[in-house]
Amino acid sequence: MIAFLLWCILLILCWPLALAALVLYPLVWLILLPFRIVGIAVGGVLELLWAMMTLPARVLRGPRRA
Repeated sequence: MIAFLLWCILLILCWPLALAALVLYPLVWLILLPFRIVGIAVGGVLELLWAMMTLPARVLRGPRRA
């Protein structure tokens, strides 16, 4: 909602820039989508590596008591 209100203010102040933002936003989103997917994959790999590195300590510590 805030983004829409800011866009409306931009439309009042400088309508060509607001229309350019309206047209270019989906294109920028499509260009950045592969980087977002790679970021999710790298995050998953790092979580897996962290789990593998801390597994021996968790096994040696034994079961947790509630």
